[in-house]
Amino acid sequence: MQIPITCVILAAGLGTRMKSKKAKVLHRAGGLTLIEHVVRTSLALTPPERVIVVVGHQAEQVQAAVSRYGVRFVQQTEQKGTGHALLACGAELSPTDGLLLVLYGDCPLLSSDTLGMLVERQSASHAAATLITTVLDDPTGYGRVMIDEHGKVRAVIEQKAASPEQLEIREVNSGIYCFHSGLLWRYIDEIRPDNPAGEYYLTDIVEIFHRDGYEVEALRLDDPGELLGINTRLDLAAVDCNFRERKVRQLMLDGVTIEKPETVTIDAQVRVGPDTVIEPFAQVLGDTEIGEDCRIGTASIITDCRLADSVEVGPFTLINDSRVEAGAKIGPFARLRFDNQVGADAHIGNFVELKKTRLGAGAKAMHLAYLGDSVIGEEVNIGAGTITCNYDGVRKHQTTICRGAFVGSNSTLVAPVVVGEGSYVGAGSVITHPVPPDALAIGRARQIVKEGWARRRKEKASGN
Repeated sequence: MQIPITCVILAAGLGTRMKSKKAKVLHRAGGLTLIEHVVRTSLALTPPERVIVVVGHQAEQVQAAVSRYGVRFVQQTEQKGTGHALLACGAELSPTDGLLLVLYGDCPLLSSDTLGMLVERQSASHAAATLITTVLDDPTGYGRVMIDEHGKVRAVIEQKAASPEQLEIREVNSGIYCFHSGLLWRYIDEIRPDNPAGEYYLTDIVEIFHRDGYEVEALRLDDPGELLGINTRLDLAAVDCNFRERKVRQLMLDGVTIEKPETVTIDAQVRVGPDTVIEPFAQVLGDTEIGEDCRIGTASIITDCRLADSVEVGPFTLINDSRVEAGAKIGPFARLRFDNQVGADAHIGNFVELKKTRLGAGAKAMHLAYLGDSVIGEEVNIGAGTITCNYDGVRKHQTTICRGAFVGSNSTLVAPVVVGEGSYVGAGSVITHPVPPDALAIGRARQIVKEGWARRRKEKASGN
């Protein structure tokens, strides 16, 4: 029978060294908040109803950041240490139910594989707990792990309480535990705030277990980078870089070509199909999915989008919250603001902007156009300089251009308006009324030429 696992993620603190008004766990690295990374890792081991996030500072914002994952929350109204945070969960947890993992909302690099090893080590032993440790060249600031002659953890000594000899120890406490749940709840009330900070330190549980004859195992990680906690903006930048490197490496191993990968920014949840090419300085962000055989141009930014196979995005193009079908070409220097649907083999050229627009298959808008709140049919041609006037100062209105219509350059379509199937709009027109199918609409003033007018004006101005 599989042992039930409960994850408690401690995320109640402010993080004063970040020098931020925002709770530390709400800062972002690799495209997600720090707390999201830890929650997602936990969910690889146990279902969401067994993940508890301990919140305190900016509790509502922290809950909002991860509520979509279906996890549970416990409020720690006063932050009195790690032991106190666990005590706050007592009413939500079964005291004899399986294993209990203690994680931290500001340690996002810890992998599910490592947590799996921690669970396996604890499950295979008779220990009361297993603690992740690592060896640092400079252990300053970390609690030192005291190992006995049998290789078991005898105590964890905080930096301030350590003797000169203990400070020479380089094996340090990560603070990440896997507990035998029943033993933890039997002894957790014995943790006392007998320290200068007056806090309940979870590290004290090690000596409490040892005193009553229970062993604590150590799982030593060779790579300390996975345990990096974030305390400053420098740490945040280092972790973000680590996530970015992981992501581009995995994508390249999966068959994606990334030119100058050190310049590219790709968020953790992005999916990209094989044989797609991502050019230098591109950013692919949020919940974006890109198909096979696409090309993402230099310095383009794509956020929360779905791109089908064989889509080409030109350099310096911005696409946000939009869906692009197979074979479409967008850019360079185009902008799809939000809520757009671009049909198969459609073309959107330089300095064309779309907002809440459906562009049909094979339609083209190649130069200098604004298409907002529009439905544009298949094989429509939008001339350079065309705009849809969708806002009357109070409400937005829709423009509909039906299949096969041709809109001449520098046309202005004043919504709400419909341009019928197969019709033509003459260049320079202002269209304010419906255009029937297969009609020609011209809405411009008649040209007047006054010969000699400019010469006479100049003579008058000079007094001749």
